[in-house]
Amino acid sequence: MAIIKNIKAREILDSRGNPTVECDIYLDDNSFGRSSVPSGASTGMHEAIELRDNDKGRYGGKGVLKAISNILEIVAPKIINQSFDNFYDFDENLLSIDGTKNKSNLGANATLALSLAYAKALAFQKKEELFKYLSKDNNFVLPVPMMNIVNGGSHADNSVDIQEFMIAPIGAPNFSESIRYGCEIFHSLKSKLKSKGLNINVGDEGGFAPNINSSNEVIELIIEAVNSAGLSMNKDIVLSLDVASTEFYENSKYYLKGENKILSSDEMIEYLKALSSTYPIYSIEDGMSEDDWEGWENLTKEIGARTQLVGDDLFVTNIERLQEGINRKIANSILVKVNQIGTLSETLDAINLAKKNGYTNVISHRSGETEDTTIADLAVATAAGQIKTGSLSRTDRTSKYNQLLRIEEILGNEAKFAGRQIIRY
Repeated sequence: MAIIKNIKAREILDSRGNPTVECDIYLDDNSFGRSSVPSGASTGMHEAIELRDNDKGRYGGKGVLKAISNILEIVAPKIINQSFDNFYDFDENLLSIDGTKNKSNLGANATLALSLAYAKALAFQKKEELFKYLSKDNNFVLPVPMMNIVNGGSHADNSVDIQEFMIAPIGAPNFSESIRYGCEIFHSLKSKLKSKGLNINVGDEGGFAPNINSSNEVIELIIEAVNSAGLSMNKDIVLSLDVASTEFYENSKYYLKGENKILSSDEMIEYLKALSSTYPIYSIEDGMSEDDWEGWENLTKEIGARTQLVGDDLFVTNIERLQEGINRKIANSILVKVNQIGTLSETLDAINLAKKNGYTNVISHRSGETEDTTIADLAVATAAGQIKTGSLSRTDRTSKYNQLLRIEEILGNEAKFAGRQIIRY
């Protein structure tokens, strides 16, 4: 077992120009791991705590020097010159040092930076690719990319209520072709928007952010772009939505300001039911608000048999909330975000619990991203089958796609692509 010899931590910038944490861990045999931590804009209230300095005179209060200090002054003295059997033991030690359920002492941005850096150092030590090191059974599956090509909600400065409109190239023969499909649709959509006099600026996750009020109109434009790219809906491409309904839920009502609608929980279900009946939408994320449990139960009863219903703010990669959802037969899929829970081992626990109970897993980025490509390796290692990592622009998004292309090359003839297998309903 290698001994931890040195730890470094620094403040770097994420894709929104806000500070975030980067951490390096060095072992005594010169093995090395580096990780950087993403940050969300539309965050669930049940997520682990991301520690910010709240010093308004510096980065508008968003600095992370306190989290870095926690790494260097609290954690490092306790783990330098120590060895651990594996990253699970390392993470357990981190959780013991923090001592809270939500990482509020050290900050989930501190614990995650350490957790991922250590796992990468162990993979380096074993001279293994990270996806191979993390795999339990060498069942490597390249995920279908859920490509966010239109941004709304908290990810864009427009009047579109739904946060993400995504395309999933299920009909591609392999991962690299799925990327080609997505790129060609992305550029086709750009031409469509320009021809209609709509802006082609992009939002936080690289998708276009046109000022369109109607979700139906956005979807119709995407379908036009798919057809113009020479591809077919259902055969080659299906659609996915991230409604992010927690963002517009207040006093037991859903406020769709762009569409000038105020909906009850039952009316919101009917709204989503109509969309999923009209268009080839195979997946809906956060269709109901994070604590509207009754609404989630009713939504699942109404369309769960034919639609992937993904819990993001609902489950926050937390096995306790996921188990409650399983017990109440709520949703059928979990969105997996490493920074929602704060360690790699807890992330894997959530993935395994979902699989055990027949829930699908969607590995996901955050709207504030870095060049770190861990989630690409995680998606392949766990054979999750689906990944959300943004659009076909901005290197903070394409870096994950590029890593998946490299992994596909490494696997060669052994590379499997999830493709149509993700459609279970």
